[in-house]
Amino acid sequence: MRALRRFTVRAALPEPLAPLSQLVMNLRWSWHPETRDLFETLDPELWQTCKNDPVKVLGEVSAERLAQLAKDRRFLRRLQDVVDDLEEYLTTPRWYQSLGSEAPAAIAYFSAEFGITEVLPQYSGGLGILAGDHLKAASDLGVPLVGVGLLYRAGYFEQGLSADGWQLEHYPSLDPHGLPVKLLRQTDGSAVVISVPLPEGRTLHAHVWRVQVGRVTLLLLDSDIEENAPTERGVTDRLYGGDEDHRLRQEMLLGIGGVKALRQWSRLTGAPAPEVFHANEGHAGFQGVERIRELIEARGLTFAEALQAVRAGTVFTTHTPVPAGIDRFPKALIERYFTGFGVPLDRLLALGAEEDPAKFNMAYMGLRLGQRANGVSQLHGHVSRGMFNRLWPGFDEGDVPIGSITNGVHAPTWTARELLEMGTQDSSEGDPVDVVGEVHFDGVDKISAADLWEVRRTLRGRLVGEVRRRLRETALSRGATEAEVGWTDTAFDPDVLTVGFARRVPSYKRLTLMLRDPARLKSLLLDPDRPIQLVIAGKSHPADDGGKQLIQKMVRFADDPEIRHRIAFLPGYDIGMARYLYWGCDVWLNNPLRPLEACGTSGMKAALNGGLNLSIRDGWWDEWFDGQNGWAIPTADGVADPDRRDDVEARAIYDLLATQVLPRFYETGRNGVPARWVEMVRHTLRETGPKVLASRMVRDYVTALYVPAAGSARAMAGSDYGPARTEAAWRSHLLENWSSVRVAHVEATGAGDTPEIGSTLGLRAEVELPQLAPGDVQVQAAYGRVDDSDGLHEVTTVPMTHEHTEGTRHWFTATLPLERTGAFGYTVRVLPHSQHLADPAELGLVSSA
Repeated sequence: MRALRRFTVRAALPEPLAPLSQLVMNLRWSWHPETRDLFETLDPELWQTCKNDPVKVLGEVSAERLAQLAKDRRFLRRLQDVVDDLEEYLTTPRWYQSLGSEAPAAIAYFSAEFGITEVLPQYSGGLGILAGDHLKAASDLGVPLVGVGLLYRAGYFEQGLSADGWQLEHYPSLDPHGLPVKLLRQTDGSAVVISVPLPEGRTLHAHVWRVQVGRVTLLLLDSDIEENAPTERGVTDRLYGGDEDHRLRQEMLLGIGGVKALRQWSRLTGAPAPEVFHANEGHAGFQGVERIRELIEARGLTFAEALQAVRAGTVFTTHTPVPAGIDRFPKALIERYFTGFGVPLDRLLALGAEEDPAKFNMAYMGLRLGQRANGVSQLHGHVSRGMFNRLWPGFDEGDVPIGSITNGVHAPTWTARELLEMGTQDSSEGDPVDVVGEVHFDGVDKISAADLWEVRRTLRGRLVGEVRRRLRETALSRGATEAEVGWTDTAFDPDVLTVGFARRVPSYKRLTLMLRDPARLKSLLLDPDRPIQLVIAGKSHPADDGGKQLIQKMVRFADDPEIRHRIAFLPGYDIGMARYLYWGCDVWLNNPLRPLEACGTSGMKAALNGGLNLSIRDGWWDEWFDGQNGWAIPTADGVADPDRRDDVEARAIYDLLATQVLPRFYETGRNGVPARWVEMVRHTLRETGPKVLASRMVRDYVTALYVPAAGSARAMAGSDYGPARTEAAWRSHLLENWSSVRVAHVEATGAGDTPEIGSTLGLRAEVELPQLAPGDVQVQAAYGRVDDSDGLHEVTTVPMTHEHTEGTRHWFTATLPLERTGAFGYTVRVLPHSQHLADPAELGLVSSA
């Protein structure tokens, strides 16, 4: 018999313990050790049983124990200290408050998933963990961010393994009343209900749950409510599940419903309306469409005028290095869902138009709706400019207006407490957030090699204990008997080099690359003097049988009784497991197909704990590998045969382990400390640590994207959106007449027959601008090295000065410095110019000589 509904019954808190409710409902406890210590004190045994979940602990602790603690003066003093500390954290001005009035009053951050704590399982992998760390770092910096997402009643899924190693999915039924969330309510106490129109006169309704993440509020929409029909009720059933209709409804609720939830939140709380809207991937693209609809309806703007206003305040981040990772819906499905929505259907369809006329591309819409866009590492920015180059025809890849901000990770969440208390993240230069230029965690230099090594051994031992526990649980769940699992008590060794590999399991991440030569891997695992041990984890999407086959292959290899004490695949990869891995692994292995890893933040978390990366130079590792913080796996770029490429790169991993990693780890001095290894750990903590911080990442977003976007949004909205109307008219006029723009003639003077370095070259260009004025354009001289095909490289551009006009003909001049020897070339090009453009290439219009 199945229950119709489920809910959690909690013991009533005695009055002296009432502040515990405040503490448990603010997820700062997920990264604040003192608050977690306090909850553990409630009932240490229950704390372990509930897997360090304070919400469950409060739900299950006995009334007798609570009554006892309510009279415990020592506990009450600790409680008051933690409450006071939280209040100070929430109210004290921080870095963001020093920026002044140019900084936006509020920023909305949309994401399909948020990984904040395992207690709130609303994430599948790196995208969600990144979003969670973004919120936490924003809170630490005082950034007035409001997160927007969906509350999935079954989360992603819980992973198990069958007897033969096949991934099994279990979808738990999550009770919001047993989660650290509160229902957003009207002033009369009734629940706020958000409505999104659907075809055939149907409506999708949703409640809004509020999650407090330190100083930051996260709003999660939930469709599992009585106002909905069964189909709509299931829209927020699980993350990344269902067919195209289901996914489209989810993304409509996230984007359209999310904007409506923000409006209700501001109305009910008095919080400022967001000036900047940040779409974390294309799933949230419809937030821009809803804001356009609002302006058309409330302000009487045309679609084109509303688009200018919306684009100005929108930031779009792409995490996708391959076209296959982009959400694409049938155009006919978009037509069905958005006919009569309130925006011209043809203009909406144009936002997502792509090469296939039958498809609607969510990433393309994100880029067309966002005036500012970025990738998540320097290499990924380069890859993105190439992947989306077709949206800016006529421009070289380097001119595509997609920048990059390299991801970061939230150090208080992911760094082992022992390392923080030792001072491994202290800097004599001050708080990394406030320092201009490079920062070094030089506090680690005060720690002796012996102490640093001892804490690393302690963390490795803690991981070994967790691996043994999970190996036993997994073996029993797969059908083993108690008599058959005794071997797990001695599996793994706290003194053996431990390599970690944990991530999602799409094919490009190559989970099984290490199995290319099973005999050689076995020899490394079983070496009598210098063995390694491997801890592996990861989930495959439920619909990805190819990924499940990779997991099964790895599990079957690890099941071998000869090596199972040295290699383990652990199911159930989540934030709780990940911490043990990042704390305890000596080496973090990452071997994707370059350049398909957008960033790869797991290696950053390992680095914060002194783990050394052994990685393909992809994502963040491509820019921050320095030769002393780990090892770069050579890539077989250009090898067309994928099997041969895998063989070459797998061999490189084996060779690096055998010739460099293992010797350095096991070469110890008389004191038992591997001095060269510890120095690499020290260097990683000192030099790499400050770079990988989420606080650095969020600060970069604020200064490079949020503040400029707020300025643009304010400019467009001024005088009842007069500038937006004017800009839309200007762009329409420009587009109508751009085909007639032409560089008619270019002449050079001053260099002579044999130009020498240090001399200059004068350029004079005649440009035809029928129906346009010189102020409508920017004429640029572009120069640099030239190849045998007359292609320009290492290009520098300089604006040319308007000299005079004769009718529709205009003359522009510039002086080019000849600063280097060798083949030199130049050209002249014309681009649109407006004070409201964030980048000259923004409109995708260029006319070249």
